[in-house]
Amino acid sequence: MSQILLSLKNFTKVEGRHPNPAVSPGQILRALILIAVTIIAVAAVMRPQAGQAAESFHSFIQGLWPQAKARGVSRATFDRAFVDVTPDASVLAKTKRQAEFVRPLPVYLASAVSANRIETGQARARDWKTVLERAEREFGVDPYIILGVWGLETNFGKNPGDLSTIRCLATLAYAHYRGDYFRKELLDALDILQQGHISAQAMQGSWAGAMGQTQFMPSAFKRYAIDFEGIGHKDIWHSVPTALGSTAYYLKKHGWIAGETWGYEVIAPGQSVGHDGGKPRAFAAWAAQGYRRADGARMPERGEASLIAPAGPNGPHFLVTRNFKVIKSYNNSTAYALGVALLGERIAGSPPLRAAWPVASR
Repeated sequence: MSQILLSLKNFTKVEGRHPNPAVSPGQILRALILIAVTIIAVAAVMRPQAGQAAESFHSFIQGLWPQAKARGVSRATFDRAFVDVTPDASVLAKTKRQAEFVRPLPVYLASAVSANRIETGQARARDWKTVLERAEREFGVDPYIILGVWGLETNFGKNPGDLSTIRCLATLAYAHYRGDYFRKELLDALDILQQGHISAQAMQGSWAGAMGQTQFMPSAFKRYAIDFEGIGHKDIWHSVPTALGSTAYYLKKHGWIAGETWGYEVIAPGQSVGHDGGKPRAFAAWAAQGYRRADGARMPERGEASLIAPAGPNGPHFLVTRNFKVIKSYNNSTAYALGVALLGERIAGSPPLRAAWPVASR
């Protein structure tokens, strides 16, 4: 191989950008033959490498069969799930680009709580009023928080994702991204297929395997998805009632306290040290220290909250309750939880934040 490349290199010194007029037709023919041989040789070297990668992925998939079988997945379901499935090279590149962790908080929230999203959310609140009221009665969850989750996850069902869940999970599991997490999620996805809730082709979602209108991972689907429409299966992809009811059930099971707020924007008494979290204190204690609700209403007489100032002492301050932590169970990000809470409030008709985000944090 090296001799072929050396011969080609020597030829290109003659037949390059400034050809030598003394070169004969025979030399040209021999050089063309060398080029052809080189291409064939390179292809021969590369083909086994590509074949080895495909074989390795295929072996990984087949290695899942004993575990899937032990869970009750049939061979037919297993084989249908992986028909023509290959690794998706674009998936791993997306692991470092989650907006709520990468974009500056004010930029993220400006998009999350945009005028268009608020308007759409208000329309969906009217469209699904009966379903949302039923979810609140049965699970005690604020319907505007449910709308906030729906809005941030898929823009109220407009962007649920069109990637194959099986392919995405198989790609991440094969790469051992986050250890065995995605292998377990892939096996859970196979359970869902076996139970007949959706077909492998229709099981679509985001690059990380989150599915449906409110983006449940397969493990969350198995624990918290409910048939809120009474159609005999849990179709979080196409049934809005099932997606919203399942979200309410998820939040309830993660500790949502019925009748309690997520929190309030507050006005700090003079200079306040911005921080995220801290030990909860009674609302009455915060009021006694001089904190006031930004909307002018009185602090609750009962309950407790922690102070957060995610943009520092010169930005908005919030007193957040245990329900705020429940929102974070959906996505462990302060930016995300604020997005859900503030979007829900704006859909309900509340005004924008009173305090501005500091320019330095934009």
